[in-house]
Amino acid sequence: MTQGVRGTRDFYPEDMRVRNWLFEKFHSAALSHGFEEYDSPVLETEELYTRKSGEDITQQLYNFKDKGDRRVSLRPEMTPSLARMVMARSGILPLPIKWYSIPQCWRYERTQRGRGREHYQWNVDIWGAEGVEADAELISVLAHFFESVGLSEEDLVIRVSSRKVLEEVLGKLGISGDDFSKTCVIMDKMDKLPPEAIQTQLAEIGLDQGAVSTIQEFLAIDGLEQLSEELGEDSIAAHELRSLFSLVESYGLEEWISFDASVVRGLAYYTGPVFEANDRSGDLRAICGGGRYDRLIGTLGGKDLPATGFGFGDMVIMELLESKGLLPVLSQGVSDVVFGMGPELRGAAMKVANQLRSRGRRVDLVLEDKRMKWVFKHADRIASDRLVMVMPDEWANGIVKIKELSTGEERAVSFEEL
Repeated sequence: MTQGVRGTRDFYPEDMRVRNWLFEKFHSAALSHGFEEYDSPVLETEELYTRKSGEDITQQLYNFKDKGDRRVSLRPEMTPSLARMVMARSGILPLPIKWYSIPQCWRYERTQRGRGREHYQWNVDIWGAEGVEADAELISVLAHFFESVGLSEEDLVIRVSSRKVLEEVLGKLGISGDDFSKTCVIMDKMDKLPPEAIQTQLAEIGLDQGAVSTIQEFLAIDGLEQLSEELGEDSIAAHELRSLFSLVESYGLEEWISFDASVVRGLAYYTGPVFEANDRSGDLRAICGGGRYDRLIGTLGGKDLPATGFGFGDMVIMELLESKGLLPVLSQGVSDVVFGMGPELRGAAMKVANQLRSRGRRVDLVLEDKRMKWVFKHADRIASDRLVMVMPDEWANGIVKIKELSTGEERAVSFEEL
């Protein structure tokens, strides 16, 4: 038994170093914009997810009955947990809420490139802000992160649309309520399924060929000017998107974003601007996605509160960074390797290691009786800065030898001066 459960991953130390580097970039981008970190249990009541209808996610739950005969599920996403937490302190939390997290999420689905059955997902959300200023702030967070890992607008594009645009277009076709949500789920698959499969699924929910053609024409719109022409100057959706693009321009990030009517997002709870980030080459699936979900709390039995946010998985971005040679080569980060020459100096070596650690050094103590050749190879392998040698004659006088491994320089230092 050397393999884990299908769709899951092991993180060996070298993998953890890179994962921690990535997570630190997530933390930094969120903190630089005034967000605070939160967390919640990985196990939630199943009802938290099944109360939302018209989404594939309800078919992808790792759900079961616990020993108290309660229906529970591993979280497939973080937003419902966040909504539950906000509801629990409704009227108490100062607004706006600007929170982020990096939870592990679970979905039982077909494994493929960039998608496992477990992944970590950076979530950044703003609650209690009605205007598109909050959506523009999220785009700024994304751009800051991308720049911090060496990516630019030449590598990526953040494609933006709005569910309000869809509501206006589909509303003219008489599509609303549950049918609207179902249509959005199908449209979100248009880059994953062949056209005939999409047409079949739309027909199954009652859309005739004329409606399908109208939807396809709408998805071909690729600019805000054309959108305004199609929807009319009085369109609330078009006005909102123009405002959002203007605010993003104020951040100096206009080259990062593009209007794309085909961005739909499959989750039923989206209500306004939606966006996805993609590599410009089109080789990978969406790197991240999100949007406004002002009515989510209402579906869970609470009082609605305006909200917007995004989810950003760890798998696709790692593929992109690797393909562009942007993943760092990280060492273990050990400052000193301490070696006592002979079993009789084991205690002295521990005393030296303890002294160094108390001064904030990262110390790897050689625990066994090894030859000096092995110690040097070991120190080189873990990229230690120094080798600290406890040797019989020197230690008798309270002295240790320190070798700077980058230069080869050696010096004698008293124990008190370590």
